[in-house]
Amino acid sequence: MTTAQIANKYHELATQNKWLEIQEALHDEQVTCTEPEKAAARGVQVITQGRDALKAKSIANRDKIETLHSQYCSAPVIAGNFFSVSLKRDVTFKNQPRMTVEEIGLYEVKDGKIISEQFFY
Repeated sequence: MTTAQIANKYHELATQNKWLEIQEALHDEQVTCTEPEKAAARGVQVITQGRDALKAKSIANRDKIETLHSQYCSAPVIAGNFFSVSLKRDVTFKNQPRMTVEEIGLYEVKDGKIISEQFFY
């Protein structure tokens, strides 16, 4: 798949809240995920290597959610082997007040798979 095809499939699945399907279908087995350094203070791994580790981290993060009130994924912006999306969630985490979480996701594609993702928030 081309970068545009992957970006559009990502958007389609993200709007349906199908995050594990995104990881299984679109991520390379050796994908790298980079979170901001400040994520470590919340117990989130800053660098995750490999699709299986990324899926495990995603499941653990979702387990922290009490209620997902709504979510939004923008249409992708594509440039060369990269695409980005804006993600926004209205969420209540367990034992925390309701909040809005906004981030930018930047993805690199090589040989028809996402090889890296980086989040800014």
